[in-house]
Amino acid sequence: MRERLPPRGRVERALDAFVTENRLTLAVVAPLVGACSMIAGAKGYLPPAVAFSPVALVAGTLMLRLPLAAGLAPLVDRRAAGALGGLCAYSYAIEYVGTTTGWPYGEFAYGVELGPMLAGVPLALPLFFVPLVVNAFLLTVLLLGPRADDPRVRLPAVVLLVVGIDGVLDPGAVALGFWAYADGGVYYGVPLSNYVGWVLSASVAALALDRAFDPERLRARLEACAFALDDLVSFVLLWGLVNLAFANWLPVLGALALVAALWRTERFDVALEWPVRGRPWR
Repeated sequence: MRERLPPRGRVERALDAFVTENRLTLAVVAPLVGACSMIAGAKGYLPPAVAFSPVALVAGTLMLRLPLAAGLAPLVDRRAAGALGGLCAYSYAIEYVGTTTGWPYGEFAYGVELGPMLAGVPLALPLFFVPLVVNAFLLTVLLLGPRADDPRVRLPAVVLLVVGIDGVLDPGAVALGFWAYADGGVYYGVPLSNYVGWVLSASVAALALDRAFDPERLRARLEACAFALDDLVSFVLLWGLVNLAFANWLPVLGALALVAALWRTERFDVALEWPVRGRPWR
């Protein structure tokens, strides 16, 4: 007799199946295509309207976020929804303060519209900000193992990893012209104040995520869900390739360090096969 699921359960199961069947496309092919398109646009080989179309940027990012959304969906109860909602509100608030005052990241301005903008802030900002810190949180839990049970170890590790991930993202985004800092910066056009600001934002985010998810349920879901970190895989491929194209060597090394960290989680089979019908990447 077929198991009858509530509507939410059916949606979660369908999303799991879709991500599993299209895992290689979502985690590898799509970010490589996106990186090549944006690099071509930044170097003048494609019209900016094509390479940096706001609709395409938001739609492409949504697609890349599907593995993370599917991985977390069963864990999102009222407490988690409230914490994630608060984190989204915080991302808008801190970005608005940053674009209008220059604090805490340093004075900067967007050079590309990342979708619809409101008061100088992309409406899709949580789509860019929240997954970054969630990926850091999940990777920290997996890497630390039992040590992640101690918040005195877990929370600082999440903060450091978020700052490290942004050390890969920001130089690539500056190279593409996504945004620019008024006075430049010593780290590929990024000022050190940006990373001081990220320590603040990462600390707030780590505390919010700590309240959002039950540790035992989170660990059980991570063990059962092979693709939960695929969003980070796509991040490494996209921004690693962008930094490589612009000879940003330290961010490239940072991307390789993330590859090594992902490898240590032992969640990826070295024998990857193109997913044909009925044969997903696994």
